[in-house]
Amino acid sequence: MRIVAISDTHGLHENLIIPDGDVLIHAGDLTSQGKLSQIKEFNSWFGSHPHRHKIAIAGNHDWALQTAPEDAINLLTSCIFLQDSGVEIDGLKIYGSPWQPVFFDWAFNLPRGKSLKEVWSKIPIDTDVLITHGPPFGVLDLVPPGEHVGCEELKGRLCELNLRAHIFGHIHEGYGTKTINDCKFVNASTCTNRYLPLNLPIIIDL
Repeated sequence: MRIVAISDTHGLHENLIIPDGDVLIHAGDLTSQGKLSQIKEFNSWFGSHPHRHKIAIAGNHDWALQTAPEDAINLLTSCIFLQDSGVEIDGLKIYGSPWQPVFFDWAFNLPRGKSLKEVWSKIPIDTDVLITHGPPFGVLDLVPPGEHVGCEELKGRLCELNLRAHIFGHIHEGYGTKTINDCKFVNASTCTNRYLPLNLPIIIDL
């Protein structure tokens, strides 16, 4: 299965050239301000691609998916939207969740510690591909001047799983891939730290 991963497009998706694949995954921050009109526009663009399956989760900019979830989710007709939920595609078990450690006053924030540990405990033990908006602590999560800002509780839960891939974004500076214990970690942030959509989609073959 060929997965094409993007994240943090912040409404600048029209600038992207998306490679062919079986599954197109967006790891959150579909929009810049999280308005319903922006989600509708994203949905139209996302649905224009020929991939057999399309999956999206929310990010911290996607306010309407937290404050008006029913209205917002109803607009995402072109994809499978995951929020603390999963889907199985051709035998591959995929789970998605939007939460991240508190990051200013944005959407889908939770305090570090117990609250995030409870969220990550819901990830099924047999998950093959995990999609979260933010990274685990210490993996593609480095920001100037050299601080790791990923989630410690997520890192702890990953030690209990046997993932084949973990796709995320949020930390634009961490764009890239890293393989640890046969799991491919992918920070698919499309926008740079200057919010320019210059980073290419990342292909994962499983």
